[in-house]
Amino acid sequence: MEKILNLLNIANTAIPKEKKLITTSLAKATWYLKKGDPVAIPTETVYGLAANIYNENAVKKIFEIKKRPAFNPLIVHVASIDSMEEVAENIPPIAYTLAEKFWPGPLTLILEKKSTILDCITAGKKTVAVRMPNHKMTLELIKRVGFPLAAPSANPFGSISPTSAQHVANYFKKELNVVLDGGECEKGIESTIVGFENGKVILYRLGVISKEMIESVVGEVELLNVDENQPKAPGMLHKHYAPKTKMIMSEQPLKRANEMLGSKIGLLIFGNENLPDSRYIAKNLSENGDVFEAAKNLYAHMHQLDEMGLELIIAQKFPDSGIGKSINDRLSRACWSEMNYTSTNIFSE
Repeated sequence: MEKILNLLNIANTAIPKEKKLITTSLAKATWYLKKGDPVAIPTETVYGLAANIYNENAVKKIFEIKKRPAFNPLIVHVASIDSMEEVAENIPPIAYTLAEKFWPGPLTLILEKKSTILDCITAGKKTVAVRMPNHKMTLELIKRVGFPLAAPSANPFGSISPTSAQHVANYFKKELNVVLDGGECEKGIESTIVGFENGKVILYRLGVISKEMIESVVGEVELLNVDENQPKAPGMLHKHYAPKTKMIMSEQPLKRANEMLGSKIGLLIFGNENLPDSRYIAKNLSENGDVFEAAKNLYAHMHQLDEMGLELIIAQKFPDSGIGKSINDRLSRACWSEMNYTSTNIFSE
């Protein structure tokens, strides 16, 4: 019935005349979402590829466009805390506590799903991932369309996440009709994901909100043991967020580069401790050593280095605590195994 009503609404609404892929038109984005086409949307973390959660064909288009495996669940985006009850049931009180503290914001909650939630969204699981993004444009869009949006990151599966509308357009010029431009993402890496078991909070994925920040609200948080073949939430695969260029991590990127034979090396550095040698191209995530600024710049700098025709990117390892731990998580998932390299010649493969 809802699908029929959406079609009737579309029939009574003029097709948007604007032909630009990148747009700020909420009317255009609304039209395509109600029509059943995915639309790229901004959030404070990364750009998402969104569709109506009640339209199975629209949701399946997300998987087709991204080439995302069906076993990897999606996050449902809602416009209010009360909207959790539209998609989930038997919600524990501690989930409301976290939502009231961190929503709108980069925290995703794994909850028991309602029967109305499509299996293709949850990869057949009995739980659904839910969050309220902290972006005015997208919150207004959700209110306008009248339904929550399922939205993974707007990039080909496994590639660097997009933090600008142009990143999305570079990936999907032919596949999308709308990339809603909400500016550069404020946070820059994906949301933290938590679930609930026996009254305890379980950390599924590291993100912008650190483990320590969550523990300051609810007490001790347990870390989930990841099974890559049965991911319980998005972003849990070992290989993810990766550039086309080979990348490794090092506590001393410049020293590591000097040990190798090759000049087409890019350095992804942090702070002012390891100033780059002029032989190498370097991108500094934060000259002031601000981990939040570094997170914001992470994917944008990775995109820039990946477009330079380099043979290798060496990323500096962060202090392994707080959000630094989350950045290390993203870098490690983007990296090639050190076993692929030798100190004398890394470019033979």
